[in-house]
Amino acid sequence: MRDKIDLNCDMGEGFGHWSLGEAADEDIMAVISSANIATGFHAGDPNSMDRVVQLAKAYGVGLGAHPGYRDLQGFGRRYIQNKPDELVNDIVYQVGALREFGRRHGLPLQHVKPHGALYMEAAENEELSVHLIDMLRATCPDALLFCMGMSKTYDIAKAAGQPVVREFYADRDYDQSGSIVFKRKVQQLDPHEVAQKCVRACKEGKVRTVSGEDIDIEFESVCFHSDTPGALDIGRAVRQALLDNDIRIVPAAAVVEQNL
Repeated sequence: MRDKIDLNCDMGEGFGHWSLGEAADEDIMAVISSANIATGFHAGDPNSMDRVVQLAKAYGVGLGAHPGYRDLQGFGRRYIQNKPDELVNDIVYQVGALREFGRRHGLPLQHVKPHGALYMEAAENEELSVHLIDMLRATCPDALLFCMGMSKTYDIAKAAGQPVVREFYADRDYDQSGSIVFKRKVQQLDPHEVAQKCVRACKEGKVRTVSGEDIDIEFESVCFHSDTPGALDIGRAVRQALLDNDIRIVPAAAVVEQNL
């Protein structure tokens, strides 16, 4: 059973005058311990990055860059054919932008987490994962890389010595392989059911798949998405359920430090 876990959320995903999701970033920030902040390609812009970085600092939340495909219209959830080195250059550009906003406000970059379809592509694409991790080793070797446990990204990061955090997805389903079932649109979920799913994963290391079978799952961080309907209720329910079961919520860096 885990007695300490990170709780992270993808956020800062508005653009200009447009906002995404029902909950305000500040309300979400009060619930979590690590924030994955959109860096401008799938969502977000310089003003939103600056604002959400300041919120992360105010709430003591770990700062994470959330780079995606260059796909504002599709919210980064459409696969885009491109060469791995060109995709990684897009990631360098986005991570550098967020890191500078963090530096401006005295908040170091804790982690990098690719977004949406890029995250899923890296999980299966060894060449892309190698390019990604080589880039991190050169530019931010101490930054945690967030990914699924059953992914090429995780295996390559571990072999290369890049610090890595495995995620458990509160508001996504799992298949028998241990991968999340990728969806572009998520329906309304019952916050209590989601919370109990997370508690069980922390206490038993098990999750029920879409085929109705239990599989083993290992992770250091629980993730939910700010664009999921009812995201704030889900985040609050998960947080309270974890605390009620004596599971402390701390930034990912503290969980990884405990495991060393």
